[in-house]
Amino acid sequence: MPGQVAYQIMWNRLISIVEEQAQALVRTAFSTSVREAGDLSAGVYDAAGQMLAQAVTGTPGHVNAMADAVPHFIRDIGLDTMRPGDVYLTNDPWKGTGHLHDITVCTPAFHKDRLIGFFACTAHVTDIGGRGFGADADAVYEEGLHLPIMRFASAGTVDPTLIQIIRANVRAPDQLVGDLYALATCNDIGRGRLTEMLDEYGLDDLDGISDFILDHSRRATLDRIAALPQGQAAAHMRIDGYTRPVDLHVSVTFAGDRVLCDWTGTSGPDPKGINVPMVYTKAYACFALKCAIAPDIPNNAASLAPFEVTAPPGTIVNALHPAPVALRHVIGHLLPDTIFGALDQLMPGVVPAEGAGCLCNFQMSLRPRTGTGGAGDAEVLVFNSGGAGARPSLDGLSATAFPSGVMTMPVEATEQVGPVIIWRKELRPDSGGAGQYRGGLGQVMEVGPRAGYDMHLSAMFDRVEHPARGRRGGAAGGATTVALSDGTPLRGKGRQHIPEGTRAVMGFPGGGGYGDVGARDVDAVRRDLALGYITPEMARRDYGLSDHDVQAVLAATALGGEGANS
Repeated sequence: MPGQVAYQIMWNRLISIVEEQAQALVRTAFSTSVREAGDLSAGVYDAAGQMLAQAVTGTPGHVNAMADAVPHFIRDIGLDTMRPGDVYLTNDPWKGTGHLHDITVCTPAFHKDRLIGFFACTAHVTDIGGRGFGADADAVYEEGLHLPIMRFASAGTVDPTLIQIIRANVRAPDQLVGDLYALATCNDIGRGRLTEMLDEYGLDDLDGISDFILDHSRRATLDRIAALPQGQAAAHMRIDGYTRPVDLHVSVTFAGDRVLCDWTGTSGPDPKGINVPMVYTKAYACFALKCAIAPDIPNNAASLAPFEVTAPPGTIVNALHPAPVALRHVIGHLLPDTIFGALDQLMPGVVPAEGAGCLCNFQMSLRPRTGTGGAGDAEVLVFNSGGAGARPSLDGLSATAFPSGVMTMPVEATEQVGPVIIWRKELRPDSGGAGQYRGGLGQVMEVGPRAGYDMHLSAMFDRVEHPARGRRGGAAGGATTVALSDGTPLRGKGRQHIPEGTRAVMGFPGGGGYGDVGARDVDAVRRDLALGYITPEMARRDYGLSDHDVQAVLAATALGGEGANS
């Protein structure tokens, strides 16, 4: 039997294997949301379906939800029916990662004719049929094609009937089917690497390494929890919602060998598609707790187990079928900031101020006008980020997705996949909340269709009416703004027409500041002004910079050529 050192090496090797698995998906996926934004996850599991390692590349909403998905595959498919060459899939929001636009693919791993574990991966697809990606549906049935847990391939043969059904129900069949093959292939790469490792160490299965990983992770996490001050704290956040504002209420309890996170008191479900299945609530709640309490312990079934998340059924964070859930991320990404409000009372000086939270996504549906010779319909999904909240000793990160970690998509990649023009994409001055440490900046984007196309914009924004709050005396970040280029306001959520000759102009929210603004270093204020992060008006009004200082900075900036987007 291998010793402790060998098992530690194999643990690191498994993490490397699933990272290679994820990178293979990035390189082979058809959807820009995967290739450019990294909206994916990859993991390896033991024969009981317990997650042993996850890829560094990926999102908490995918991988932490996927940690619960593999046991569903085991139950629904049946261990006794699994064979080498099988591949399974689902996009069930309640058994996968929370909405129909994420497809999870699970592959059993066999070694020496014995089932020893599983590889799984998830990717966001641009289109799954239905109304398209947006919040406007009244039930999950309208949101797209539902693929229950089923076989994508049996003993190496892909199901042709399944492929026909998928092709007949989505707007971009080649893209979606290509993504399915990419998902299956990246799992196979992981399986091959695992076989090589087992052969190298002369092992027949994963039992020993599984016990080592889970035992060490469990004990390390419990040690961190035991060192916490026992107690309970509650927090509340109000956000925009869709048909009405949503109140998020959370209670966090440090209870010896467990951390309890309960969402009792949170608003009921919304009639439109911003509801959150419990699996997604659990994913982001666990992520927030783990970031604060045990950030350096690798994610796996055992390191997640002591974090217990509950929510009353039928609340917006424990939505029941058939609630519409397409934009579950809009609320799900705001759960960590709500939890941080409670943790700040229990662990002062650890958590950041509130940030933009949810991704600043929008989808553009484009149709050629009659007689213009347009190439055809197109769906273009764009991932963007607002500013992160300031940290206890550092400014917030600008245009950075937290907690999702999804990357902002390059302009060039977006314009290449559809007839759209992004006229402007730049940091948004003054959007970072003032404080001893400044909140991260949001962005300004201006987009429109190319000549000959009509465009509808599906907005997926929050923080319009309720911007990110500062912490410990810091000021709020800038609110989201959405309008046409002629000044006509648009809604923060929902499908809206962009008339010919106009563009959509969006200001994404900034993060809240941290600490008393009067304590901010004057040189940091001058630097922010020189870089264009703040305007002269904000420098004077919020930071108290004198007119003489403002003029001196502006003069030096003009001489040095230092601009807002340096």
